[in-house]
Amino acid sequence: MMNTSVPTPAFIFRQGRTPLLVSMPHVGTHIPEQISRGMTPAAHRLADTDWHLDQLYDFLDELGASVLVATHSRYVIDLNRPPDNANLYPGQDTTGLCPVDTFDRQPLYQAGKQPSEAEIAERRTRYWQPYHTKLSEQLQRLRTQHGVALLWDAHSIASEVPRFFEGRLPDFNIGTASGSSCAADLSNKLGAIAETAAGYSMALNGRFKGGHITRHYGNPAGNTHAVQLELSQITYMEESHPYRFDERKAQAVRPTLRQFLETMLAEAEK
Repeated sequence: MMNTSVPTPAFIFRQGRTPLLVSMPHVGTHIPEQISRGMTPAAHRLADTDWHLDQLYDFLDELGASVLVATHSRYVIDLNRPPDNANLYPGQDTTGLCPVDTFDRQPLYQAGKQPSEAEIAERRTRYWQPYHTKLSEQLQRLRTQHGVALLWDAHSIASEVPRFFEGRLPDFNIGTASGSSCAADLSNKLGAIAETAAGYSMALNGRFKGGHITRHYGNPAGNTHAVQLELSQITYMEESHPYRFDERKAQAVRPTLRQFLETMLAEAEK
């Protein structure tokens, strides 16, 4: 019998009315069957997903933001890594373009089932490139339409991941590629918002300075301002399986998230 199933698209996009584009490259949970068959139970738990960000950022339509959301798991391919798999943090432990283990070093693939170079290239074409093509096209559209493009790359991570950092991660981890991906004044304003958010901790260009998306697309001299927020998951969800959303916590942190993005939009009015 012919297989008539329709492949899952690489992303979901909705267009807004303002210069703001919000990218969510790690919220996807879909793993195609032909990949899933060679994976381990640890892979199927999807522990390293940026869980529930679309639910947390439920105010984006009110702000008129365009939103680009990945559908496939980062275990298939990591959209926030460069296509050549270069290490974004030289000398530090990181996961790659097509990860082979989880953040706590559990193998993602059964013995002998890790992707070959040819399969990685195929995944790059099928999943990585469409997301980045759309991202690039939309930033160009925003610059043409508004004279400026504002990119917010939304991420989250467990508050404690010993593989990558000691102790507990700050709640708000703002990355501007060490100040090169957005205007200094904007970076300072975002940092000030995080510093004054009661009950939360913050870091600006600390352990997380921004991944490939922030570094590649941020170009303040070319009127594109890109910022990554790595949000500690303890601020809005249960960090252990089954990773439930916590609306009470979310209601507390949303006003600060919204203030970040309203500050981004104010940059376009200068």
